[in-house]
Amino acid sequence: MSMRVDLLVVGAGPAGLLAAATAAEAGRSVCLVDDNPSAGGQIWRSGIAEQNPEGLRLLRRLEAARAGMRFGWRAVAAPSSRVLRLEQSGQFADVEYSAIILATGARERFLPFPGWTLPGVYGAGGLQAFVKSGFDIRGKRVVVAGTGPLLLAVAAHLREAGARIVSVVEQAPLARLARFSLGLLRGQIGKLIEGAGYALHTAGIPYRTGAWVTSASGGERLENVTIRSGSRILEVPCDMLAIGYHLAPNTELPQLLDCDLHAGYVRVDELQQTSVSGIYCAGELTGIGGVDKAKVEGRIAALAACGQADRAKSLFRDRDRHRRFARHLDAAFALRDELRGLAMGSTLVCRCEDVPYDALAECGSWREAKLHTRCGMGPCQGRICAPAAEFLFGWKPPAPRPPLFPARVETLAHSTDRTA
Repeated sequence: MSMRVDLLVVGAGPAGLLAAATAAEAGRSVCLVDDNPSAGGQIWRSGIAEQNPEGLRLLRRLEAARAGMRFGWRAVAAPSSRVLRLEQSGQFADVEYSAIILATGARERFLPFPGWTLPGVYGAGGLQAFVKSGFDIRGKRVVVAGTGPLLLAVAAHLREAGARIVSVVEQAPLARLARFSLGLLRGQIGKLIEGAGYALHTAGIPYRTGAWVTSASGGERLENVTIRSGSRILEVPCDMLAIGYHLAPNTELPQLLDCDLHAGYVRVDELQQTSVSGIYCAGELTGIGGVDKAKVEGRIAALAACGQADRAKSLFRDRDRHRRFARHLDAAFALRDELRGLAMGSTLVCRCEDVPYDALAECGSWREAKLHTRCGMGPCQGRICAPAAEFLFGWKPPAPRPPLFPARVETLAHSTDRTA
C-alpha cells in the first residue's frame, strides 16, 4: 500500500501536532505518523483528550482539516528519496512526500552504575509513565535521582499517586541551579512558576544537590541505594529508584535521511530546515527545551514547508527566547565528570547483549566495540548504551542503518510500489 501527501509529519507530540495542524489548515495534504497508539507524545502520554485541553483542540483542528493520521505505525526505512516506509503489526505502507517534518522527540539518558539493572530500578520518566498507565505505587519508598527539571515533576507526580519519596538526588551543584533559576526571571516567568509549583508539591522531601547515586544493591530486587553527597556517603533503603540523566534526542530517523548533526542535535537553519532540502526538524531534535520551544518550532517548520516564510519569520523572536532557555538548561544540568567513574569492570553497559564495562574499555571506537562485543546490536539498537558509551568513552556512534526498528523481512524486501 502506498500514498502520497504534500507533507509528512513524524511524531505526534506538541511539535508534530502543531506542525500538522498548521499545514493542514493551509490547504496542504498532510499525514501525521506516530508509533504510539494515540497522539500526545511523551508529554501528553496518558490520554490527550482526558488530560490536555490544548492537545484535544489540536486533534479537532486536524480532524476538521481532514489531515491523515496513522497511530501505532513505525518508520523503519527510506526505500528511496522522498519515500518513508512504515510498519504496523506486519503490515507496511510507503508514504511519498514533497516535504517532511521530523518531530521524534527525545528519550531518557541512562548512565551505568553497579546495580542499575536490578529489578526496581526505573527510568525517572519511565516510572512516571508506568504509574500513569495504572501501576499502583502507593506506600512504595522511592528515590528519584539523576539530573534535570524532570526530577521534581516526577517526584511530585509519584507523591500524588501515593508513593513515599525518600529523597530527590540532583547531580548538578546548587550554584548552577541558582543561576538557572535566576535566569528564568528574564523571559521565562511561566517556567519559574511551574518549577515553584513542583517544589511546593515536594515540600518536606530531602532535596540533595551536588549528589548522585553511586550504586544500587539488593537480593532479587532493589533494597538500598548508595548516594554520595559532598564528602558523605549515604545508605538509603528504598523499594524503587527512578533515575535519569536528562534527555537524549531521537536522531536516528534524521540521520537515516542524511541530516547533519551538531553537538548531538540536528542542525537546522532559521526556518527549521535541515541540511537536506525539504526535510525539517522541530522540538527536542534541535535542542532539549520543553513544550513551548517544540510548539513554536513546529509552527515555523510547517509554515516554511508551505512556502509561507514571512509568516514563519514573525515567530522567530518567540523561538529565540525558548532557545535561550534550552541553552541555559544544557549548561545548568551538564553531567559532572565523577559520573564517568561509577561503572566497575563487571558493570553492564549494554544490557541487551550483556556487555560489561571492562570489555568496552579495551576497544577504541564504537565500531570496534560492536565488532568485538556486539554492543549496540540488541533489540534497543544502541538507544540506551550508545549515549552512555559516548559519555564514558567519547565515542561518536555511526549513523544508523535500516531498519530503525525490528521489521519483517517482507517489509524490507518489498520494492517501492506507488500503484497500489
